[in-house]
Amino acid sequence: MVERNGELGTVISTIDGPTTTAFSFVLKSNSVRKNQFVKVETEDGILIGSVSDITRANRYFERAESVAEYERDGNRIIESFPTTDWEYTVANCRALGVYTKEGLLVRSVFPPSPGSSVHPVEEDMLKGFLGLDDNGLELGKLAAHDVAVKLNLNRLLQKHVAILAMSGAGKSYLASVLIEELLSRRKELGRPAVIVVDLHGEYVGFAERSGGYADKTMIIDGKKIRVGLPSISPSQLWEFLPGASNVGKREVARKLEELHKEYKEKGEPYGLDELIDSIESDALLKDNIKSAILGELYALKGVKLISKSTYPTLKELAQPGRLAVLDLSSIDDMRRKQLIVAVFGRKLFKARKKEKIPPFLLMVEESHNFAREKASGKEFFAKPVIELIAREGRKFGASLCLISQRPVQLSTTALSQCNTHIILRVTNPYDIKHIGESCEGIDSGMQASITTLRVGEAMIVGEATNFPVFVKVRQRRSVKSARGESIESIARKFEEMKESKKKDVEAFL
Repeated sequence: MVERNGELGTVISTIDGPTTTAFSFVLKSNSVRKNQFVKVETEDGILIGSVSDITRANRYFERAESVAEYERDGNRIIESFPTTDWEYTVANCRALGVYTKEGLLVRSVFPPSPGSSVHPVEEDMLKGFLGLDDNGLELGKLAAHDVAVKLNLNRLLQKHVAILAMSGAGKSYLASVLIEELLSRRKELGRPAVIVVDLHGEYVGFAERSGGYADKTMIIDGKKIRVGLPSISPSQLWEFLPGASNVGKREVARKLEELHKEYKEKGEPYGLDELIDSIESDALLKDNIKSAILGELYALKGVKLISKSTYPTLKELAQPGRLAVLDLSSIDDMRRKQLIVAVFGRKLFKARKKEKIPPFLLMVEESHNFAREKASGKEFFAKPVIELIAREGRKFGASLCLISQRPVQLSTTALSQCNTHIILRVTNPYDIKHIGESCEGIDSGMQASITTLRVGEAMIVGEATNFPVFVKVRQRRSVKSARGESIESIARKFEEMKESKKKDVEAFL
């Protein structure tokens, strides 16, 4: 229980503090929890701190040899002495900032006095201190408070966001909660379009009628996605022909220009077959150049993506307050996936620059597979596009959400442009080190906490909040995709299906 007048404890003097960055207080009761926010009156105003750790001590148990010696014969110190009278608990806090008497939020420049009373922070003060927004996107509640974490849309998305966690820690679940908030947003508050690159069919559940989001969701089967050759510029086509020489690229550009002019007069579309026929029938083209170009074009044709027309159109993909899921779970060819993300990512960005489509959020699952740090744009076609949107998108309302389980493999250029990081459980030491180096505001204590986060717990750091916060992610409302079932459930259904088929065969015989 909180003591009289809400007092939690008293600031104490230690070898290391109080300082401008940290202080400790002895608890009056056991009501304080790790990551809880507290306040202390100081000369400059109200100092807000966050509990980084809690320790308990007892003078009766300070010397291990004394405890061992006394209890060797079966005696119990706890039964022989008033040990509870000598037990005390100390909370160690990070000093985050000060509310001045003028109502301004400034850095802590003077430590609190030993003996000062420590109190809980009122909800309204806490929301203002953290920069929460009543009209924002609700992702959950603060870990040690009954306070909804509602993040301002501009602060969260305009300068991009990264969701980082190990496999199975809840990345897609959190992303689904974020999508729900965007789809439920009122028109007068501004509604961006949401486009998801879904590699494993984890977001197709949004199209289920029982979930309440079906009317706002479009699922695009990856095998049906096509890109019209007339809509691709020569320079973009060159990106997909990494083995072509400069001479070969010039010839392709010349042929594309001729085809565009010819078929525009006919009023008909054209595709790769027409481009290949045009090059094969060109008697003036040297054989070595021709064979090299044709080799690249046939390889591109084998990807089965370039066609005479584009599906889906940008109008279908990007609509305010609606979700478009590019379901690539049916595609095994990684090159084809790369091309889809590269082409549609660039089309969306260019269209947004010209204000032909609404502001959008492009969410890329397993983004380290599309924008790998140690890989060139010739191998990863989507990498230059993702880095382009990361660098320039904020100026035009083109936002990125990079979702990754291997942040150490993700492009530093792209990740560094994500001004908000939502981090769930991570245990790989290389990933943890990389996160610590790329995220401002994470100290060593927070870095250590990342490994202990449970499923459904996250740390938000960066532009979206004034200070790092730990959050319990709220329960999702949408239907979870059947493709995300547990192995137990899948195994059980498989055996039930086999038994059912066996019974059908026996009944037939």
